[in-house]
Amino acid sequence: MKFNVSSKALYNATSAVSKVINSKNALAILDNFLITLAGDKLTITGSDQENALTAVLQVENPKGEGSLCLGARRLVELLKEIPEQGVSVDINDDTLEMQLSYQSGHYSFVGIPGDQYPAFTNESAGEPINFSIATEQMIAGLDNIMFAVSTDEYRMIMQGVFMDIDPESITFVATDTRKLVRYIDRRTAPGVKGGCVIPSKPANIIKNVFAKDETLNITMNARSAVIESEHYTFQCTFLNGTFPDYNRVIPRSNTNILTVDRLAFLNAVRRVGIFVEMDGGLEKFRISSENILIKTNDPSLCTSAREQVPCSYNGNELTIGFNASYLVEILNTLKSTDVEVNLGDAGRPGIFKPTDEPENTELLMLLMPMTVGDF
Repeated sequence: MKFNVSSKALYNATSAVSKVINSKNALAILDNFLITLAGDKLTITGSDQENALTAVLQVENPKGEGSLCLGARRLVELLKEIPEQGVSVDINDDTLEMQLSYQSGHYSFVGIPGDQYPAFTNESAGEPINFSIATEQMIAGLDNIMFAVSTDEYRMIMQGVFMDIDPESITFVATDTRKLVRYIDRRTAPGVKGGCVIPSKPANIIKNVFAKDETLNITMNARSAVIESEHYTFQCTFLNGTFPDYNRVIPRSNTNILTVDRLAFLNAVRRVGIFVEMDGGLEKFRISSENILIKTNDPSLCTSAREQVPCSYNGNELTIGFNASYLVEILNTLKSTDVEVNLGDAGRPGIFKPTDEPENTELLMLLMPMTVGDF
């Protein structure tokens, strides 16, 4: 087999596909790419047994057809260092030795027969559903909620992103029981109904690999999905289980409305957060009509901090506590100039919202309070 291809195009494809390959694999063959040439199409596949990603490249001057497995790490590292130019690839069909050469360099690899690469099959269950979504909208949904995905190994179903699909909208949800994020996008009307929990790794692959594509075509069944774009095909397996009823935990009667400059609030929370107790993270907030007083202390180190931030507040004066690091995550993820916080009492979750957001979208972030003793 022979073909010519751009070094940059080959690097982009191999680098993207390598994201699905684990650093340590139970099967050594999964440390490799499966590379296949058919006509003028070169396909590069990687897998971790639960997910598989394939990139398709158009090559020039192809001769012959076939497949082989090639070490992923070494090939990606080499292509990363080659300046943009055309490269020639020559594969000996008998020995599976691959020669990669260009004007000033020549590199040799030895491959493994392609038929030794394990076939990836999606676990299908039930009638599949099909819909399309603009890539920008998919990535926006993931970007807004990924920080809230749980890392608790005892709550497996929360270690992913829940996609709740309705005919008129798609809702993205993540929670770790301390914080919950819900993002509703009504700009897409899938025309079907379904739901799935995408694990963190596939969700990050979607964000990073498909960013330059315009549209994603998704075929989904109860256990897995195939996500296709012009250049990539991604087969991912869902988490098994029932995601919590996220709407039940969102308070409906938080009538105290706080509006504050997001960056001013964020920076004050960060500064005061330097002084929180390491094992608690509690920051205390006393909210009045015109300002927020933020306090914390660490008795073990005899340190304390306090700062005041101007705000607009409609409600009874309230003292409440939040974990500083979780609050920073929320304020960092929100992008509006001001943030609106809906509060009830000291024991009820706070609801954080942007004051302006794209039309036909709705972002809501819930943060559980912490117990405040003396202020």
